[in-house]
Amino acid sequence: MDKFSARETEWMLELDGIPLAGFWQRAFAFVIDWIIIIAIISVVASAIGFGYVETHGGISKLKQDERVQKIMRGDGSDFEKMEPQLEKKQDSEAETITSDIAIPVLYFGLLGWRGKGRTPGKRLMKIRVVSIVHRHLGLWHSVERALGYGAAALEGGFGFVQFFIHPYRRCVQDRIAETIVVTEAGYQAMQHKLSHPLIPDGGH
Repeated sequence: MDKFSARETEWMLELDGIPLAGFWQRAFAFVIDWIIIIAIISVVASAIGFGYVETHGGISKLKQDERVQKIMRGDGSDFEKMEPQLEKKQDSEAETITSDIAIPVLYFGLLGWRGKGRTPGKRLMKIRVVSIVHRHLGLWHSVERALGYGAAALEGGFGFVQFFIHPYRRCVQDRIAETIVVTEAGYQAMQHKLSHPLIPDGGH
């Protein structure tokens, strides 16, 4: 696209006056979502741990035989001492990446996108994320907003405190993804208004 379009302004005008979600609504939705995420992480960690035991239990005898041969040849003794530590470090890093990044981003990104701005927590608290530049919240916007939670946390939590500072209650994740969080009732009322526009009285 080589020309600027003002369609974003039209959408912002349609959002004008929509009620914004309150602090406790957003806070409780966030807590509910994180309870679900922690449950998912626990299940995944248990599955990984079970798989680790199964795999290493099955090949332990083979590894012992290899170690005996290396010791008899007089090589690899230093590596053998370090091998358990290296394996433990690799497993720990993989688990950290999975639990701290992948699962939360997929949870907020995919569920926010498929739920049209609503994760399970937001559904329960009757609030919704809405883009201020697009009529529909896309997958990238949802993932971008999910990554924005990390940016807010990296600021020592100040990214969340900006809810009280920004005039439209936008935290860091909202400003990154260009979104606002609104009440479900306000969103439905806006949709009703858009689908049933007021017809000017052309009578006498």
